[in-house]
Amino acid sequence: MEDRFIEQLYLAHRSAPAIPSPDMVCDWLDGLLKLLFPELAEHDYRSLREFRQHYNDSKLELYRLLEAVGPTMGIPVEAAEQAFLNTLPGVHDLLLKDAAAIFAGDPAASSQTEVIRTYPGFYAICVYRLAHEFYKLGIPLIPRILTEHAHNRTGIDIHPAAQIGERCCIDHGTGLVIGETVVIGNQVKLYHGVTLGALSVKKEMAKTKRHPTIEDRVVIYAGATILGGETVIGHDSIVGGNAWITQSVPAFSRIYYQQETVG
Repeated sequence: MEDRFIEQLYLAHRSAPAIPSPDMVCDWLDGLLKLLFPELAEHDYRSLREFRQHYNDSKLELYRLLEAVGPTMGIPVEAAEQAFLNTLPGVHDLLLKDAAAIFAGDPAASSQTEVIRTYPGFYAICVYRLAHEFYKLGIPLIPRILTEHAHNRTGIDIHPAAQIGERCCIDHGTGLVIGETVVIGNQVKLYHGVTLGALSVKKEMAKTKRHPTIEDRVVIYAGATILGGETVIGHDSIVGGNAWITQSVPAFSRIYYQQETVG
């Protein structure tokens, strides 16, 4: 009995598709972020040539990761590698805007350097934006490995398929959940414990819009829950802490939770 079980496990291992190690993916991520942001770097580059060498090392690591999932991708490894690298300038620009938004939105932040170096909200949005580019390219596994790594490190759970606009400010962020089909506009501020989720988790709804849309310049305070694919929070609205919303609200709305006291 035991021998047959071991043999079955062995055959399963032999037939399993190639999967990049999460440690390899996260090591590559760590190195890339240190290249993108000097605030995170631990190396003092003395020449452009030295910096370019580190960048090329990161490219090689990326190629190896993509090679591991290559058979399940719809495009050649080299094309996927170059397509992702082509997104980096735009992603970097978005992330600098995110850092500026967090700095402007948090009175406790002493500098943008502090935000980039220490804020979990900035780290989570960094990882999400990189994972989102992999997702758009149709690259399997790597996007979720990245966002689950950020989830584990920060307590912030952002699905790589979610669409998030410019200048996203995540303040504190622990317990924040952003579902797969969420659409978030520009200059949105999210606090800890916010859930942007689905009304139903039925498997047959997998290909549908299940999560809400948050328009520009909305502020959502701690503990608020907004559910449903048809739910739209109109621009310039404020959602108070612990509010529960399953229906759309117009622009410039103010929604607050009111506790009823029975005496």
